[in-house]
Amino acid sequence: MLLTNIFRFVVILLLQVLVFSNVGISGSIYPAFYVYFILLLPFETAGWLLLFSAFAMGLSVDMFTNSLGINAAAAVFTAFVRPAAIRILRSAREYEPGITPGIKDLGFRWFFLYATILITVHHTALFLVEAFTFDDFLQTLRRILASSAVTLGVALIAQLLFIKQDKK
Repeated sequence: MLLTNIFRFVVILLLQVLVFSNVGISGSIYPAFYVYFILLLPFETAGWLLLFSAFAMGLSVDMFTNSLGINAAAAVFTAFVRPAAIRILRSAREYEPGITPGIKDLGFRWFFLYATILITVHHTALFLVEAFTFDDFLQTLRRILASSAVTLGVALIAQLLFIKQDKK
């Protein structure tokens, strides 16, 4: 599982830096695909490791995009909120050993709600830290909602593409 998460970290970081950070949709939409890494960490991940992993991902994105720590701050905040989101969306299967937060194990509805909550939390933190003011709050709110929708769409596509089909 450790090697899987390290591989996932590298692949998601490369996709974020090489593809999604260079996609400027109407100048205000930022698909922060790297939050997908935080979403997919196993339920059993210790709190300190969850926060450290999110910080490492956010800081890595910051280093490659020269964004002064805002991605690291948003990623750590998202990781901090993640256990509460999981408690809110409690599922009968979520704490069985080997279950991961995804469509395959918990279903589309559960993953959609989980991803929506955490991606919106992430983008809210990201854009509020970036703006550092409530002036022109409606523009910031539009950026939060539009970027969250695009990131959620990409995360759902990634989930659907990589669901391992059970052989019958």
